[in-house]
Amino acid sequence: MAFDRKLLDVIACPVCKGKLLFTQHNDADALVCRFDRLVYPLKDGIPVLLEEQATSITLEQLEALKKG
Repeated sequence: MAFDRKLLDVIACPVCKGKLLFTQHNDADALVCRFDRLVYPLKDGIPVLLEEQATSITLEQLEALKKG
């Protein structure tokens, strides 16, 4: 099941309520909050927007995602 990118208009980071970026992280689809530097996984095309399931990324990793 593919992620519907139209959802990016209505979903937000559960921590800061900011916009999320759809990207590839560790060879898997993910949603990234640039402000909090958190990566939320997608399971079967469904975003898992739980802070406990998110992983932190460094500023350097975030910059690499922006370029890629």
